[in-house]
Amino acid sequence: MVSLQHVLSWFFFQNSKPVRFAVGRCTPRGALTPIVAVWLAFFATGASAQAQYPTRPVRMLTTVSAGSAVDTLGRIVGQKLSEAWKYQIVIDNRPSAGGIVASQILVEATPDGHTLLIQSIGHASNASLYSKLPYDTLRDFAGISMIADVPNVLVVTPSLNLKSVRDLIELAKSRPGQINFASAGIGSGTHMNGEQFKLATRLDIVHIPYKGTPEALNDTMSGRVQFFFSPITAAVPLVKGGKITALAVSTLNRSPVLPDVPTVAESGVPGFEFNLWIGILAPARTPKPLKEYIAAEIARVLALSDVKERMLGLGAVPHALPTDKFDAFIRTEVEKLAAVIKASGARAN
Repeated sequence: MVSLQHVLSWFFFQNSKPVRFAVGRCTPRGALTPIVAVWLAFFATGASAQAQYPTRPVRMLTTVSAGSAVDTLGRIVGQKLSEAWKYQIVIDNRPSAGGIVASQILVEATPDGHTLLIQSIGHASNASLYSKLPYDTLRDFAGISMIADVPNVLVVTPSLNLKSVRDLIELAKSRPGQINFASAGIGSGTHMNGEQFKLATRLDIVHIPYKGTPEALNDTMSGRVQFFFSPITAAVPLVKGGKITALAVSTLNRSPVLPDVPTVAESGVPGFEFNLWIGILAPARTPKPLKEYIAAEIARVLALSDVKERMLGLGAVPHALPTDKFDAFIRTEVEKLAAVIKASGARAN
């Protein structure tokens, strides 16, 4: 626990000279900086985080379009947090530049918990995909909590009349460079899943990025692209409605919502596994007590029976992961995906 004495000592040290922040402004000597103001709000009176937060609606940025798995699960969690906090969680979709726009907005926000970001694997993959980012993936963000694991399902356009992963592989081998796979955007989990499949099968296939999952699914159904590793949450209704064909799921185990669909590993690609995770981030300098309070609230929401039922019904598995463990997990993901990106040769710029 950080004491008031520590906070005040840090404050007077920082204010002995101008302080520059990420937004590029200098704070005059003796003035309260935004970060110090946030810390003092939590410690000056000895009040708990619960008594101090939130004080207004909370903006929840997403890097995808409405209807994507990240957006759908974020809205489920956000609705329950809104009910408990008496302030609305406002979902702000920013599906552009591979999630960089939303991420930069978060980095430049005041670290008081009123601006959060719901992200996925793209947060970790962008560190290697882009030669230059306007932020540091590890230093400028604070993990709050993971919220779910989501299998991807390999879907194809029905017009191809493919029945298995082996059929898809044979088709791609017979038409090198002519078979396209969709993704929900450069660096997204669906993109990385496709790249990993490309490496595992040694196929010559072409990546086609979209703004989000709905757009990628639409073009897969129509046949503009041949296949897509879609988050299962979005694909299940289309699969059950016969509008798209599911060949396999990306995880090691089959999904309860599509029990008759085999895994990729079962379908001729031994050992293949890809897990899509979704979690919530805050600006790096968010006070630890506030991060832990929000994480505890998310864990409480994920334990609610109706939330678990809704998520599991969509094929997602609720997964609360505390702040420190989530930060460590993201560091591991950055390293793991860097290897996939290097091997595949994928680049964004």
